Amino acid sequence: MKLSTKGKYGLKAMFELAVRYGQKPVSLTIIAENQNISLNYLEQLISKLKKENLVKSYRGAHGGYTLAKPPEDISVSTILNCLEGGIVLSECLEGDGHVCENVNSCVTRPIWEKINESINEIIENMTLADMVNDHKKNKE
Repeated sequence: MKLSTKGKYGLKAMFELAVRYGQKPVSLTIIAENQNISLNYLEQLISKLKKENLVKSYRGAHGGYTLAKPPEDISVSTILNCLEGGIVLSECLEGDGHVCENVNSCVTRPIWEKINESINEIIENMTLADMVNDHKKNKE
């Protein structure tokens, strides 16, 4: 399984906003520079995050973006679901109505299910606040 750049870069952008939560709005230029993300690509990601009410925008000379909620109220799962449409380890676990002809006899499906459940449990329970705290601990 590999996350696309949408998920990786979107999570980095949200982290950048979480670090600055409670401060003045942050410009996309600053986020792009600090996280090494193309400004054009970042604009697309922020647009999706704004539609899902995860970020707020402010216009004007001191404008920019902030989190729409406190960092402890935004899970990694919420961000990745917004940008990636959910994370699934294997096609056989996708909920698109397609059922593999070997679903009842597949020896690997139970493994993929357990791994997928573990991943989802972690990202559902990890928040932006957790990411910020982990980052601070690693810098010490």
